[in-house]
Amino acid sequence: MRKKPMNRSKRQNLIGWSFLSLWAIGFLVFTMYPIFISFYYSLSHVTLDGAGIQVQFVWLDNYRQIFSSSEGFSFLQSVSDFAIEILFKVPIITVFAIIIAVMLNQNIKGRSFFRAIYFLPVIIASGPVINQLINQGAATIPIVEQMGIVSFINSTFTEALARPIANIFSELIVILWFSGVQILLFIAALQKIDRSTYEAAMIDGAGPWESFWKITIPALSSMVLVSVVFTIINLATFSENAAIMHIKNNMFALDTGFGFSSAIAWLYFVALAIILFIAALILGTFSKKRGRHS
Repeated sequence: MRKKPMNRSKRQNLIGWSFLSLWAIGFLVFTMYPIFISFYYSLSHVTLDGAGIQVQFVWLDNYRQIFSSSEGFSFLQSVSDFAIEILFKVPIITVFAIIIAVMLNQNIKGRSFFRAIYFLPVIIASGPVINQLINQGAATIPIVEQMGIVSFINSTFTEALARPIANIFSELIVILWFSGVQILLFIAALQKIDRSTYEAAMIDGAGPWESFWKITIPALSSMVLVSVVFTIINLATFSENAAIMHIKNNMFALDTGFGFSSAIAWLYFVALAIILFIAALILGTFSKKRGRHS
């Protein structure tokens, strides 16, 4: 008996699922499985010996150790510093990216070249490169040191607040280097704004300043959220981040190991998720208010 041929819709669905299956297999093998294993390790005492990896289930002992050991306290301090730095770094990067994007969106000669120049640090600024720049004093603006701004911060604020703020001024150039992708995002959003909107505003008597706040900023509001989320994740996963360094250093330490390292990694993930939720909540509320008033 002759088999009924497959109709076009089913054939297209089969082709679509065959392409999707490649991503699904890769996600399960290279993402979901490591996530599951890291969570299992966070609840276990993991040791490496000649027989391989030895895993002993210890439930929440690793998490208790985070809050009771000096190494755990040092990690929590680094997460706290990161949260404070986020309050300053993200607005600096976002504002800088918007300013540069507005400038590069103008009809000027060589703007493609300048866009490539501003994106170049994204390609070359790896952890070792940035470490060398910081060690050689190329990460800060000379006037910051000449005016003694870092010394003023250290003498004015408490140690917990002064340390992350001083780090921002000490690495200001590096911080601005994290704005390459955000600049491209804002340029893409700016190019979607109809030029006739600005022309109509000019006819009504609006100047460049009014047009910027009444047209440009509202049009960029959704992209600001994307930029902020990207910036937070980019800073949080940077290889030279203090919290990331704690996770890597504890992986092969004799007194901690994979189990403790996995536990602080999951705790860092929870802290990052809370930071992202708060940022999305604040920006979402602000965007809705602007939408009601515009």
